[in-house]
Amino acid sequence: MSQASTVALPKTGIPGLIENWRSDLLSGFLVFLIALPLCLGIAMASGFPPMAGIISAIIGGVVVSRINGSYMTINGPAAGLIVVIVDAVQSLGQGDAMAGYRYTLAAIVVASVLQVLLGVFKAGKLSAFFPSSVVHGMLAAIGIIIMAKQIHTLLGVKPEAKTLLGTIAEIPHSIVEMNPEVSLIGLCGLALLILWSVIKQPTLKMIPAPLLVVMLGLALGQFFDLDHIHQYLFLPDAEILPHHEFTVGPAFLVAVPENFMSGFYFPDFSKIADHEFWISVVTIWLVGSLESLLSASAVDKLDPYKRNSNLNRDLAAVGVGNLVSGMIGGLPMIAEIVRSSANINNGAKTGWANFFHGLFLLIFVALFPRLIHEIPLTSLAALLVFTGFRLASPKEFAKTLTVGLDNFAVFVITIIGVIATDLLVGVAIGIVVELLIHVSRGLKPGNIFSMAYHVNQTNADTYHIAVSGAAVFSNFISLKSLLADFPEKQNVFFDLTDVDLIDHTVMEFIHHYTEEYNHAGGRCQILGLDDHHSYSDHHLAARRKLSV
Repeated sequence: MSQASTVALPKTGIPGLIENWRSDLLSGFLVFLIALPLCLGIAMASGFPPMAGIISAIIGGVVVSRINGSYMTINGPAAGLIVVIVDAVQSLGQGDAMAGYRYTLAAIVVASVLQVLLGVFKAGKLSAFFPSSVVHGMLAAIGIIIMAKQIHTLLGVKPEAKTLLGTIAEIPHSIVEMNPEVSLIGLCGLALLILWSVIKQPTLKMIPAPLLVVMLGLALGQFFDLDHIHQYLFLPDAEILPHHEFTVGPAFLVAVPENFMSGFYFPDFSKIADHEFWISVVTIWLVGSLESLLSASAVDKLDPYKRNSNLNRDLAAVGVGNLVSGMIGGLPMIAEIVRSSANINNGAKTGWANFFHGLFLLIFVALFPRLIHEIPLTSLAALLVFTGFRLASPKEFAKTLTVGLDNFAVFVITIIGVIATDLLVGVAIGIVVELLIHVSRGLKPGNIFSMAYHVNQTNADTYHIAVSGAAVFSNFISLKSLLADFPEKQNVFFDLTDVDLIDHTVMEFIHHYTEEYNHAGGRCQILGLDDHHSYSDHHLAARRKLSV
């Protein structure tokens, strides 16, 4: 058992601030340095003004940190919502970027109300309905889409294609036509991010890589004089190269208002009766809620004190934050895992670190908007290309394949579905394919949404949970709800002897639950899998009972 779990837990509220303000203030400052460039880049990639990302993170820190149900999460805009928001801006604005922005703000506000209701009615457990392979496929598809769109910005070229597949097809053309000086800034930033990801030296790792990318971009932007419009010839003396003339200027820098107060915009609800508006609402609501729940759960596993978030309260708090953010021109927020991980690594103890990160952002944009304007867009694109690659890296494909070919097939089909259609349809295709695989393995229609289990208390501190029939992603919400309020520090046995079919999502959940329950001082075991055939060598692969 880790040392952190045997010491006293940090206090919360005002006593927690008094006790831990030094560590939380330092971590909040370091997270602010990471968050600033990411918030700007995510906003611009989403089709929103750069300030929208800052507004979201300020509210996520200053407001949400005071009412949420988690301890170590950092709330703010996330790369995973870029695709959802940019689609809403384009479909609602129909070519008018500002109108699309304000209609999307209205969609964010309505989606936020639904998000608050999800939390209030304790529906956080509904995240269980999405199979692991589909969730990972959705995130990988988002990563591919982010890379496809941001590579053009990194190279200093504006693509002409209006569709996603057209944008991907235009990448070779952008490489040929890249603006050399602009590209150099972005490619140096990307190289720095790659270098920083392989460095192991702890002292160097304390310096946030996004901060270094921005500082390098600021220096190279000044060197190439991006503040002023001018033209230049690239390698004019090289006979083998055509004498290309390129233009650089402030168009390649972040555009922010000089006055902080002029960065606020208000939603336009005039499209609330339109079909496209409600598609945007549902997409923002579902993807935002799912990502926030998954991220908050993942952050709990990283918390050295092993505290468990109240996910329903956290979801409601994020919904309140999104409501405020949407009303004044900000992006929707989630519990963001990369910044939350940095928060934990920086030694934060309580939610006050999230508060301080938002406060530092507020102070910085209010006092130094001119410095933000000097950041080259290609530096922010480098951050997003790197983020997209991490979401869709070859490691993610390999990891999914090790779980089983069935898992990998759903993962890839979800990616193709999202890229070929849109996020909601792609996810729905992945879920249908997963269900079809289960039906082909013997899942009965009556068991798709119904799981049979029985809890038997054999003595004062021992429980046997016997599951029978099928245990798959679509029917284990009731079991997950039961375990959420299960007594702590007992002897718990999962008896899966009579399970005919159990999928990877349920195997993964029971395995993680067992680990966490044992870590918290209880004793939990999984029994009855000896007579099951595993669909791969992975210990969490789907299994089917051998016929007698």
